Amino acid sequence: MFLLAEMKDVIQIMPYNFGHDFKSSLEFSLNKKFANKVVHNVGLCIVLFDITHIGDSYILPGNGASHTPVTFRFIVFRPFIDEVLVAKVKSCTREGVQVSLGFFDDIFIPYEYLQQKSKFVDAEQLWVWQYETEEGSHDLYMDINEEIRIRVIDEEFLDLTPEGPAPPTIEGFNQ
Repeated sequence: MFLLAEMKDVIQIMPYNFGHDFKSSLEFSLNKKFANKVVHNVGLCIVLFDITHIGDSYILPGNGASHTPVTFRFIVFRPFIDEVLVAKVKSCTREGVQVSLGFFDDIFIPYEYLQQKSKFVDAEQLWVWQYETEEGSHDLYMDINEEIRIRVIDEEFLDLTPEGPAPPTIEGFNQ
């Protein structure tokens, strides 16, 4: 569920922070940049664990800030495939169930992955699992804020990086 991810980045330290401890400034900047954010194909970054390497700093022309290449490890939330988690039902729609782990709300269970013989009840806007026993059928409702167990069967990172505009085309121009 939680793991250490080693990453590299160039960290910018502004001139007004030059009077502070350099390593503390790097740690603050790394936490500010990555903590509580999802890094594509890595997971949800929780907190900086340690800095393993600090490269030589450089200052770019026209920019008074120092830029330092840093290798560091972050504690990351990334559940393993087939891991069972306890989550709370956040909302239900015909498409599936949105669940929350308390600190992470971006888990969606499509209806086709719910238990067999589950159906959506429009009047209550809830999913119901029709559990069969020898004594008959029992309706088990997935109420809002109810704790359920979920099994991770897939992970999908959506790249939300904005795309730039298409390059301009010039009509009547042959290259």
